[in-house]
Amino acid sequence: MEEKRVVVTGMGLITPIGSTIEEFWHNLLNGKGGISRIESFAVDNFDSQIAGEIKNFDPTAYNIARKDARHMDRFAQLAMVAAMQAVQNSGIDFEHEDRTEFGVIWGSGIGGMDIFEKECRVLFERGPSRVSPFMIPMLIPDIAPGHISILYGLQGANYATVSACASSAHAIGESFNHIRAGRAIGMICGGSEAPITQMGLAGFCSLKALSTRNNAPEAASRPFDLNRDGFVMGEGAGALILEELGHARARGATIYGEICGVGFSADAYHITQPVPGGEGARRSMWLALRDAGVQPEQVDYINAHGTSTPFNDKTETAAIKALFGAHAKRLKVNSTKSMTGHLLGASGVVESIATLLSLVHGKLHPTINYETPDPECDLDYIPNHAIDYPINTAISNSFGFGGHNVSLLFKKYEE
Repeated sequence: MEEKRVVVTGMGLITPIGSTIEEFWHNLLNGKGGISRIESFAVDNFDSQIAGEIKNFDPTAYNIARKDARHMDRFAQLAMVAAMQAVQNSGIDFEHEDRTEFGVIWGSGIGGMDIFEKECRVLFERGPSRVSPFMIPMLIPDIAPGHISILYGLQGANYATVSACASSAHAIGESFNHIRAGRAIGMICGGSEAPITQMGLAGFCSLKALSTRNNAPEAASRPFDLNRDGFVMGEGAGALILEELGHARARGATIYGEICGVGFSADAYHITQPVPGGEGARRSMWLALRDAGVQPEQVDYINAHGTSTPFNDKTETAAIKALFGAHAKRLKVNSTKSMTGHLLGASGVVESIATLLSLVHGKLHPTINYETPDPECDLDYIPNHAIDYPINTAISNSFGFGGHNVSLLFKKYEE
């Protein structure tokens, strides 16, 4: 059976640098970061006191009923906002679609961290009988795709992908596979994360994974810079509408780009560190190229995982050089995380949106805070200023704790 072509027809997000596609893209191009001192709880006793927070978030302002919002963890509220935006952006009317042919696959690395933390306090302070009956349905990562499918009545494939920082990239890749194999006409896919809680911050601080540049939060996320000292946590959500090309054409949809290949791999090395030399990352990119039938020299741009940690940035650079050889020096590479911080399970989809916007507009956003070159990170990271750069083929990388690697290959849409 001939494989179907899969295109992107809708996008939505909420992030520390924008709660609409337009605001997000404007701030990306202008190098405006969203990192600041945490305001949602006292942080004086934490080693890292900064994050990419979504300030003054009120789910009811996004047409989520107050009674429904009370029974959703923040990660699910953010998921609903992004999904509703994407559906509106796509112009699709599910009243006129076969809803058994549409599904939802959603990624979250942690799920309901806030409700878990709150109900632990209830358990230890007030006893087990006072724990909320909504705790479990609010906690589990698969509740986000559940809520989205219920809202739109979508009866196709519905599940969650949980692979740490690769979660939403896996969701996109799995959705792509469903459509091109003919198992669905369209999918809502993406991911959300709301990890900025006392427990979440304490856990990552204990790992020594976070930047402690507390006196200069706007300069803390600095991928590929010699003086990087760890990642900065962020929160947010992003959603894509993927459709089979014929269906998208038939309904006159706007097409933002085509997804042509996906690569999944495992480092099989360490629970938090990437394998030295980046073999797992190299293999995921190679698999995406093979899947799409694209040669390395045809790739114009890579939206890097680029976390601002000492290990990741040099390892990803090594993987790019190993795969692309001399062409690596001609590639444009950037890190969206320099502005958003690391959105963990939501990072893959938000960075895929940045990649798609670059394909549409022929512009590449900067990697901000790049000041001192690192000899082990010696590619063109588009430092500090956006550039005009028409591209046709791009890769978005996502790598997660546990050695999970995902590379998604997007192309500019052509008839």
